[in-house]
Amino acid sequence: MLKIVLKKVGQVAIVMLLISFFSFAIIDLAPGDISSMYLSPDMTEAEQQAVKEMLGLDKSMPEQYLAWLGEALKGNFGQSLAYKQPVMPMLTKRLPDTILLMGSSLLVSLVISVPLGLIAGYKKNTWIDNLISGFAYFGMSVPNFYFGMLLIILFSATLHWLPTSGMHTVGVNTAWDTFLHMIMPVMTMALGSMASKVRYVRANTIGQLSEEYVLAAKAKGTAPMTILFRHVLKNTLLPIITIIGMNMASLVCGSFIIESVFGWPGIGSFAMEAIGKRDYPVIMAYIMLSGFILVMGNFIADILYSFADPRIKRGVDAANGK
Repeated sequence: MLKIVLKKVGQVAIVMLLISFFSFAIIDLAPGDISSMYLSPDMTEAEQQAVKEMLGLDKSMPEQYLAWLGEALKGNFGQSLAYKQPVMPMLTKRLPDTILLMGSSLLVSLVISVPLGLIAGYKKNTWIDNLISGFAYFGMSVPNFYFGMLLIILFSATLHWLPTSGMHTVGVNTAWDTFLHMIMPVMTMALGSMASKVRYVRANTIGQLSEEYVLAAKAKGTAPMTILFRHVLKNTLLPIITIIGMNMASLVCGSFIIESVFGWPGIGSFAMEAIGKRDYPVIMAYIMLSGFILVMGNFIADILYSFADPRIKRGVDAANGK
């Protein structure tokens, strides 16, 4: 097990290094010059050169990258060009809000999609299955930002039930107020991943229902819901873990869009502002942070495989001659 973890840690380090290099190279090749935000027409050529040296722009791209990497490994991602403040404290201040949104949407998608997938698989080709499958196809087809705007029009502009944007009402800082602000962005983020989970769980449930242990349970007179939620559910755990790892990408990217739609004060909306202001240090820090969340999500999913399915661990041990 330790060898599996060490191997995965090495893979995570390599992936993060590649993400950082290619992201830095793309930003370096982008049109425009960072120094233009610091230069003014009345500066002399010597003063302009001094500014470029201060920013490290007098060096080649590989030299700039290695200098940036050395500081990034220390947790220093530079200073924001727009706000003239260190980048990391600005991101870490907003990170809990994004984690709250992502974690809530993941939890909601699991709580709703797993039972629906089990029921759809058990009621295969019935009107219940068709209804649940129709919901899944709808969730996979509708863009998140469009669904979010529909929710705003319905529940905020028309019914006046929920607040339009933000995380708190001005002058109000209660858990209930935060919950009301979370409902629409959480449901919007959960919709897409919820739909894919329903389809995966349904397909796996159909396969499990033909297994001998299910037929034996039916022969003993076990209730259908007991078979589904006590026996079949255990054997659908592995694909659910796989889906969660796959959905980390949609959650990270979704936070970028959904936070902007709903004005949620997380790192996604902050990064959107940074792009508009061409604040490259903030953009790089966001890419690395979101990439780390994505890679770690898949890393944790891989480790959980060994606990969810002992056959994986036994296969690794057999390959190592144990």
